[in-house]
Parts: sequence; C-alpha cells; structure tokens
Amino acid sequence: MENIKLYFVTYNVGTSVPGQELYDLLSLPEELKNHHLPDFYILSFQEVKAQPHNLFLDAIFEDPWTTCCKELLEKRDYVKLKSVRLQGLIMSVFALRKHLLNIREIESEYTRTGLSGMWGNKGAVSVRLSIYGCSMCFVNAHLSAHDEHLKDRVEDYNTIVKDHEFHVQEHTEIFFHDYVFWMGDLNFRLLEEFERSPEEIERIILKKDLPSLFKYDQLRYVMKKGQAFSELTEQTPPFPPTFKFEVGTNSYDFKRRPGWCDRILYKVNSHNYENITLKAEQLSYKYHPFYTLSDHKPVSADFSVKVFSDFAESIVEFDKISTWYLEEDNEVVYRVNPWKIPQTKEDWIGLFKDKFDSLDDYVCYNYTNKSSNLRPESENGETILRYRITFSELPSRCNGNYVLVYFSQSEEKVLSVLGISDPFPIVKKDSD
Repeated sequence: MENIKLYFVTYNVGTSVPGQELYDLLSLPEELKNHHLPDFYILSFQEVKAQPHNLFLDAIFEDPWTTCCKELLEKRDYVKLKSVRLQGLIMSVFALRKHLLNIREIESEYTRTGLSGMWGNKGAVSVRLSIYGCSMCFVNAHLSAHDEHLKDRVEDYNTIVKDHEFHVQEHTEIFFHDYVFWMGDLNFRLLEEFERSPEEIERIILKKDLPSLFKYDQLRYVMKKGQAFSELTEQTPPFPPTFKFEVGTNSYDFKRRPGWCDRILYKVNSHNYENITLKAEQLSYKYHPFYTLSDHKPVSADFSVKVFSDFAESIVEFDKISTWYLEEDNEVVYRVNPWKIPQTKEDWIGLFKDKFDSLDDYVCYNYTNKSSNLRPESENGETILRYRITFSELPSRCNGNYVLVYFSQSEEKVLSVLGISDPFPIVKKDSD
C-alpha cells in the first residue's frame, strides 16, 4: 500500500465572484514550487450565481470560481478530471498529471432536495472514481437553512443517500465505496434549547471557549442520535463558527446566531479487502478568515489515504508518432490488452493540446469502433491486439504539440483514462 494526499475545500460564496486571490484557499505558495503538493484537489462551492442566463453560459463555459482555481492549479501540472453542477452547487476534482493513468470509472451524480426535489437550490452533487484501485466518492451538499429546520436537514441527508445511484458495479451507492468524503454548507446550527442571543454567543467565541459552544452543535446531535451522518466521522472543528458574518468583514452578523455550517466529514470502509486495512489520516481541518466575500468562511481539510501500490498503469499503448499534417488524413496505431479492460462501442480517442489542463478540453475525437484490427500479438504470454484508426479534417487552429488520450466509456458515461501517447507536432505540409 502507498499513501496519496487529498485536499478538500468547501465554500458558500454567496453569489460573489472571486475578488480575492485564492492561494490561501488552496494552501498554495505563491511561488511555483511543487514540493509536497496534494495529489488531488476536491473543490466544493455553494451559492454560485445561478440565474438563468448564468446557467446557459455555464453550460458552455466554466463558472468563475472553477476557472480561477484551475488557473492556479494548471501552473502546477494539475488536470481537471470532472466538474458537476446543480444550480448554485458545483464540485470539481483535479489530479496531478502523473496520476492520470491510474484513475478509472469517473462518474458524477446529483440529487435535488429544494421544493420537494423540484428545484435544485438545495441538494447534492457528487463525483465518484477509482484511484490506484481504491473507490472514492466525494459529495458536496447544501442542506435546508435556518435554526428551526433541523428536521428538514435530516430529511435532505437521507434523501440524498437514498436517491444517489451510480452505474459502477459494486459501487452503486455512496457508502458502497472504500472512501467517502462528504462536505458542504450543511447548515447545521446550534440546538434551539441553547437559548443564547447572537451577542452572547460571540462573547463565548471571543473567550475561545469553543467546546462549551460546540456541545450544542446540531450536526453532532443528529449523528449521536443516528438520524443523519452517523455513518461518517468528523474531527472536532478547531475553528470558530463559520456563519454568519457581515460581508466584507470578520465580524459576526447578529441577524443570525453563529453556527458551524461548513463541514467536511469522511468514512473509510477499512476492511473491504482480505488481509488489507484501508486508512485515512486527517492532516488538517481549518477555516480561512482571510475571505470576506460571503457571509460564510471557507473550510479546508487534507487527508492522507492508503491506496494499492501495485495497480497496473498502462492498458492502451500508442505507437510513436513523428508528425501529423494539418491538410492530410493522419493515422495512429495503438495496442490494447483485452484481458485487463475490454473495449466498448463507446470507447474513444481524443486529441488534446500537450499539457492540457482538463479532460473536457479535447480538440477533436474519434470512436474506436471505427478502428481496423491489424493483427494479434503475444506479449509475456498475453494476447495483445493492435488497431489502426484515421483522424481526418483536423481543425485549422491546430498548431504545436499534441497528445492522444484513450478513454474507455460506458453507455452511462462512466469514464476511464487508459492510455496517453507521447507528444507529437501538428504542422502544415508546406511548413515542414
């Protein structure tokens, strides 16, 4: 077994746009140093501006929060694996490029809970995948608001657990995964029986007597009662309540009682494999008071988790490509080990700029069912199949170095990266 590091962020941005630098949010040094960077970033936002015209634009373009984070991460060789959005709820998962060939079965899901499931202003989005052979599920939730709506938050949670359904065999539900991380604006406040005014609560916070306040936390109450979130574990927050602040300040807004709304919890199914114990170690849990764009403060956590060290990397190998020409049909030959992952009619090969920063940023693609079988080969006692496929009519904007990426994809759009070619140039014929 080996350890990889996961970094999580949850932030209710209150319909704001990124008006402050995000280095602190991502715990990144401003200089481009790659020492001790997390292997994966999982970024969760709530209340991203979601008017109809924004939803239309976001169907074509990224939201500004994801874009600003990606601009910082791509400089450090991260690639966005997946983004999923439900109204103002957004989750994005990034990985260091070196891990791409060890990631399988990427899938997203969502559940609406607002207005009895008819409107997506509340609910959850999720991304599940396998990393070095271990299955993981990340959930970003925004639950019902206000002190008195504790019952609604419990119902929201149980609706999400019940209605979330994935298409990967043996991992069809959230808690069927090896590792589960659940975060978001969960909106749990202080128990109503704690009859203290916002001003009195602030005085307790200023005295740094957080334990006497946290014992009235609604989330811990329902966890102990087994009503919601009892499957999960949370480190006791070492920071003060993250809601409600006056926008633009670090002062609490006395229109609401302060509460720990913004949380990150986790679960490890440690004995899913014989003679192996899975483990997650939480390395940090903190809030970021620097950010004043919203009435919430962002919260982050990072974890070290155990994964399999002997997980096979290469399933598809591309023959070396010297040069492609813009005006011609261009051919690629690749080899597949059919015993590891069988091809499907939905498999495809995408053409990407070298050093691409998102799996969504392909220039063009071709389905592998258009490939022709060359001949079977034997390698280390296994049968290897070789295929040839032709790319025609490359976009005229192609110029510079590119790579090919082989994707295995099911009919339910579950995606795995199985092979990446070496970089090769695309040029005009007369410029060669």
